[in-house]
Amino acid sequence: MARNGNSLGKSIVLLILIIILSLLGLLWFDYLGVIQAKKYFSPVYKMLGLVPQTSVSASSSAPFEADLDEDRFAMRIEALDMRTEELNKREEDIKKVEDENQQIAQELEDRRVSQDEREKTFNNTLKQYDDRNINIAQISANLTGMQPRAAVDILLAMDDQDIIDVLRKTEADAQASGTSSMVAYWLSLMPAERAAQIQRKMANKPVSLD
Repeated sequence: MARNGNSLGKSIVLLILIIILSLLGLLWFDYLGVIQAKKYFSPVYKMLGLVPQTSVSASSSAPFEADLDEDRFAMRIEALDMRTEELNKREEDIKKVEDENQQIAQELEDRRVSQDEREKTFNNTLKQYDDRNINIAQISANLTGMQPRAAVDILLAMDDQDIIDVLRKTEADAQASGTSSMVAYWLSLMPAERAAQIQRKMANKPVSLD
């Protein structure tokens, strides 16, 4: 029985020793900052006059890493904002250039239309002039082949500008062919007042007789 009592006592002493060593180990690790148990051992630190380590441990580095991640995220957001602003500015510049090009294109189109209209007007005028010249030449040829009195009667029925154009065409054809012109004879057969009026207008070479 005494032997069993000694064994039980040794076991108890051994268990108490293990507990003490465990507590001392936890106290030491907390002092070194490996674990965070200062709130449990603070009375012991005060009693022994010890100051535990406060350096950042592996477990306390998480907030620091979180701050770094947040800073990186903020920098990316700022970079994206700058890129977006740059793209918006570039889009505005492109839109401005497109508007200017469209305005220039519209001005060029307006000028083209105006030029086409001027050319059309000029061609119509030229065609009318050509048609008139053809008619004047035909009338001159017809009158030259007629009896002078009959030719004068036809001339007197025309307005002064048409008479002048026919007389000038007849004179030019006679000079070109080297023949005698009928202009002087036709004028002599006209009433003196009408002949004088026509000769005066021919001398002045008016652009329009209206």
